[in-house]
Amino acid sequence: MKLFKELESVVLTLKFDSITPDRKVILQPLIDFIQDKHNDQKEVRLNLICTHNSRRSHLSQVWAQTAAAYYGIKNVFCYSGGTEATALFPVVAETLKQSGFKIHIIDEGNNPVYAIKYGDNEHPVIGFSKTYDHEFNPSSAFAAILTCSQADEGCPFISGAEKRIPIPFDDPKAFDNTPQQTEKYQERSLQIATEMFYIFSQIK
Repeated sequence: MKLFKELESVVLTLKFDSITPDRKVILQPLIDFIQDKHNDQKEVRLNLICTHNSRRSHLSQVWAQTAAAYYGIKNVFCYSGGTEATALFPVVAETLKQSGFKIHIIDEGNNPVYAIKYGDNEHPVIGFSKTYDHEFNPSSAFAAILTCSQADEGCPFISGAEKRIPIPFDDPKAFDNTPQQTEKYQERSLQIATEMFYIFSQIK
């Protein structure tokens, strides 16, 4: 699968040896879930969840879908949601654009809808803020991936989820409106990219 050239050059810089052994233990349940579905030739549905569905869950959704395509893992469908809906934070879209994704705003407004493409002939990831149980998302046979500790605590039960897997990331929101904002969003995005690509690289 061909990624956009600029995006592929970013992917080639990702270093799996930067992932600590402790962190790999946290990632393993997701590898196992994907591998089991892949072995059974079943669709892999991942719903990546964070409190506001504005930053980490979108970064995780986009990088996971891209990683699945890059490694040729078929029938992977990545979604995202929150315990509440807000809007995809514009700096997230800008950060993805800097990594080589092509982004088109389909619908403006308080909660814009983005089409996020990673390759010329690939279906775009549709990004907008929604609750995890929104009708756009799957209602059953999916893994719920909790990308922040608040979502993990705030979702004691996620209806329809076959498996619940906490993979928390630090919130780049802490650096909003500071001189480090761009750098810290890029840093978090690349950490998520590295871990999602590691996960899909393990699928045999």
